[in-house]
Amino acid sequence: MYEMKIRVRYSEIDTEKKVDISQIVKYFQDCSTFQSEDVGYGIEVLEQIGRVWFLCAWQIEVERYPVFGETLTIGTWPHDRNDLYAYRNFVMIDESGKEIAKANSIWFLVDTKTEKPVKITDEDVLMYGIGQPLEMEYKARKIKIPKDMKVCDPFPILRSHIDTNGHVNNSQYIIFAQEYLPKGFVVHSMRADYKKAAKLHDQIFPQVCKIEEQYVVQFCDENKKPYVAIEFLGHNQEEIK
Repeated sequence: MYEMKIRVRYSEIDTEKKVDISQIVKYFQDCSTFQSEDVGYGIEVLEQIGRVWFLCAWQIEVERYPVFGETLTIGTWPHDRNDLYAYRNFVMIDESGKEIAKANSIWFLVDTKTEKPVKITDEDVLMYGIGQPLEMEYKARKIKIPKDMKVCDPFPILRSHIDTNGHVNNSQYIIFAQEYLPKGFVVHSMRADYKKAAKLHDQIFPQVCKIEEQYVVQFCDENKKPYVAIEFLGHNQEEIK
């Protein structure tokens, strides 16, 4: 397992002095990015060979959210792959050694010139090694979209949303989606299924639906083609007081 140690910063917490689900996504993303840098397959190397890893799905399970000042270990490792997809686990471990969040993710490799997926070879993954999959309930990648989705006001993609690939970073969609959750809603489980990348000045057309303790948020383009579908499962804080 590749590890990085962090301390929760003030700039990373919410009004409850806790990290939220989108910040956990960022921690996990940073951990895998640093592993790539450390094994010699980082951003600059990928740019030179015309390749980039794109995330196509998250499944994150949270037992508890870390608080301001807490020291954490973030870990990651690949656990499977085929010609099209690579599968990577993540864990968040507190100072007592307890896993407080874990995740599965699915990635694919893209040719930056053609912007099309390419076959994943041994040379693309051998440097990472491979480990045993986490013990967790692995859910399907596809998220069922309810029929009665509420259409919300569109919003534009700004420069601050764009990463080094010229697209909206995967964590930004989670930040967008959280705005449609009610205040006090605590996310225990999140899935995200990425369909296509939004770019600068694109217009995002949100669709939202609540079914019991599940919220489904879908972001589409002007032709109703989805960029991403996100599912949140959890509870309102008031229900356990």
